[in-house]
Amino acid sequence: MTKIPLALAAISLAVAAPAAFADGSAEAGAAKSTVCIACHGPGGNSVNPEWPNLAGQNAAYIAEQLRQFRAGQRAATPNAMVMTAQAASLSDEDIADLGAYFASQTPTGLEADPSYWKAGEALYRGGSHERGIPACMACHGPVGRGNPAAGYPALRAQHSVYTVEQLTAYAKGSRYDDAAGAAHDTKNAHMMETIAKQLTPEDIRDLASYIQGMR
Repeated sequence: MTKIPLALAAISLAVAAPAAFADGSAEAGAAKSTVCIACHGPGGNSVNPEWPNLAGQNAAYIAEQLRQFRAGQRAATPNAMVMTAQAASLSDEDIADLGAYFASQTPTGLEADPSYWKAGEALYRGGSHERGIPACMACHGPVGRGNPAAGYPALRAQHSVYTVEQLTAYAKGSRYDDAAGAAHDTKNAHMMETIAKQLTPEDIRDLASYIQGMR
């Protein structure tokens, strides 16, 4: 196992704190996050690869996803149904506070698999013109910090297992299905579905490995 070279961090772009961060209280969110720790780990660093790391995720994206869960619009998988139940009682203030708290945390993550991350890096950073696949970093940033203003999530240090599951769901067009199978896509979902459909299972594996090692 190997970490992504530190040299990559030198080209990262400075990202200002998202405007949505100011809508919530990180201190209040810390108190409200107690129930989240069971799945997402202390500070949002999950130890179960099927449950996403939330540490360092931008507040705007967390808020958007929690509203989707609360509305029952992302409930097609067993884990999503658990989140639907957890989010049902959250107020808008709760959601803003939780977003602010997790955005303030530092992701730790794991290392990238040396067999796959270089191929993942090439696709993440350069895409594939021949196959019509744009570079992931165009939206998610050179080191995966995302773009809060545009609603693009941070990806760095995310579990590869979780990333594979989500990209596969995008490719199937099912990530934002409710329990009955009806789609409730977000503003960026169609774009991700179009991109994911161009990815092979090997592409998804490689990208997931690279993303897991990003810091």
